[in-house]
Amino acid sequence: MTQFKYLIIGGGVAGTTAAETLRQSDPTGSIAIVSDEPHVFYSRVMLSKPNFFLEKIPFEQIFLKKESWYTEQNITFLGGKKATGLNPTEKTVSLDDGVILQYEKLLLAVGGYPRKWDPQKIEGADKQGIYNLRVLEDAKAIIQTIKTAKSAVCVGGGFVSFETCELLRMKNIDTTLLILEPYYWANIWDETSGLIVEEYLRQGGVNILKNEETEKVLGADQVEGIRTKSGKELPCQMVVVGIGITYPVEPFKTCGLDCGRGIKTNEYLETNLPDVWAAGDAAEFYDVVVGEPAQAGNWVNAQTQGRVAALNMFGKKQQFRMVSFYTAQGFGLTIAFVGDVRPLPDRTIITRGSKELKSYGRLLLKDKELVGATLLNRTPEMAPISKLIEKDVDLSAHHAELADPNFDLKTLAPS
Repeated sequence: MTQFKYLIIGGGVAGTTAAETLRQSDPTGSIAIVSDEPHVFYSRVMLSKPNFFLEKIPFEQIFLKKESWYTEQNITFLGGKKATGLNPTEKTVSLDDGVILQYEKLLLAVGGYPRKWDPQKIEGADKQGIYNLRVLEDAKAIIQTIKTAKSAVCVGGGFVSFETCELLRMKNIDTTLLILEPYYWANIWDETSGLIVEEYLRQGGVNILKNEETEKVLGADQVEGIRTKSGKELPCQMVVVGIGITYPVEPFKTCGLDCGRGIKTNEYLETNLPDVWAAGDAAEFYDVVVGEPAQAGNWVNAQTQGRVAALNMFGKKQQFRMVSFYTAQGFGLTIAFVGDVRPLPDRTIITRGSKELKSYGRLLLKDKELVGATLLNRTPEMAPISKLIEKDVDLSAHHAELADPNFDLKTLAPS
């Protein structure tokens, strides 16, 4: 049995940042990273960016660390392996190859996986030509397919589908977007937001089918099309499915780890188990800014959590405090999420802008304070909104100004 002072499950941005931070704090303590991918650390953000996807830059630019970095930092990298169990009493993690690793401090930075079609519910869901876009192997497979594909179907409304549709249209592939909801991203924002995004998609040449659900994938071994439950048949040579994320927490639940949708932590990213922390997409952390549990699946959030978790593992008590943000661009439209954008029942939502202006924002308030915002073509407002959220500014007397699309939010933000 091999023992490490610091054991990190997950080789993405949270896990790698944690390892780097630990080595800076502890020059001699043994560190190991277990990654379910064989690749060293790379940028998942670049997977959906045109320069990489359309092969306009060298493939190697996606890698953010070289193998030599792990050697130089004396960090053991165990690639292509999955954690299958955790014994918090013996402080061990078992891997899918039968190896058992012992730890003093453990970080679970396990990330998320794309939700896949269930072959028992959708006939033919296991055919060739059906893709998710989450890891490097997904992107490599899609890049090869778009070289010959003439038509494609994207399923689901969210960042993945939005960015993928643009990439497909850049290759002049006939693209149809299929969404189950009455408008784009209906579970996150309002109809006006959804219709603005749809307008940009259509102007970019994307055909949109709403209130539709896939019933069957057509073809023999390879995708030749899909049939919807309403009976529509859509010929295509590839399908990209973006219907949400799941978190690989099952191997850890049986040992008593407190899990919800992800792995529950406090504001220090500590789990309920001793000497076990969680960071990144799978961390369901206590958000001290908003004052309630939250989960954020974006690169900067994961990177910062990796650093904070590492500092706490080393013994420097530090809260995770951050206003998360995410942006996406495509078809001439910029989408931005700031803070907690969940439309929960206790939120007051103030809108600014309009569909006609093609500039629209939604400000989400809890009690007197701003907690999040969704922005369409209003990127300059991200900075003052972040500051208003971070500083807990009382906005109860300023609803009229917040609703005015021409009002400068900087005047309300503390300097």
